[in-house]
Amino acid sequence: MGKYVIIIISMVLVNNYPLAQFLGICPFLGVSKDMSSATGMGIAVTFVMVLATAATWPIQNLLLDKFGIGYLQTVVFILVIAALVQLIEMFMKKNMVSLYKSLGVFLPLITTNCAVLGVCISNIDSGYNYPQSLFNAFGAGIGFLFAMVLMAGVRSKLVDQSRIPKSFQGVPIVLLTAAIMSLSFMGFGGMFS
Repeated sequence: MGKYVIIIISMVLVNNYPLAQFLGICPFLGVSKDMSSATGMGIAVTFVMVLATAATWPIQNLLLDKFGIGYLQTVVFILVIAALVQLIEMFMKKNMVSLYKSLGVFLPLITTNCAVLGVCISNIDSGYNYPQSLFNAFGAGIGFLFAMVLMAGVRSKLVDQSRIPKSFQGVPIVLLTAAIMSLSFMGFGGMFS
């Protein structure tokens, strides 16, 4: 059980996808304007990461590798992720209307979120077994959620309590904030070997 905890903590702090590996930057910057949207997107991405891993790991190990067609990995994984996101989108549209509306165009963009594809490929490349892959995906999703919530909190404080110079308003201050957050996460780099 200790190994699974280490996998999760390392994905949240050391290998955080948006802040350490720079994967999933589009939703990280685009949806982190308010806390509820950031939390909803983080939960949706976590859910998709775990589901995508649950589907892609067996496909890779039982189908692609078995028949020697591993070179189709990226195409197959993208198709699986796209199908999962479509199912989640239909479910949210019917059962979670307010969250569906708040996420807007960013929900279908989970399909092309490189963090989701990245965690599926990383699980295979790291040689994780099935349970380790699921824990890795869960940790990556929690790390994504953590980064989204942190960014939303910082952005809300910037807008509410700061006088930002005109040349830094909008995208420049968001990128600068993301860079400083990324630098702070680099301090966790030597935590696990």
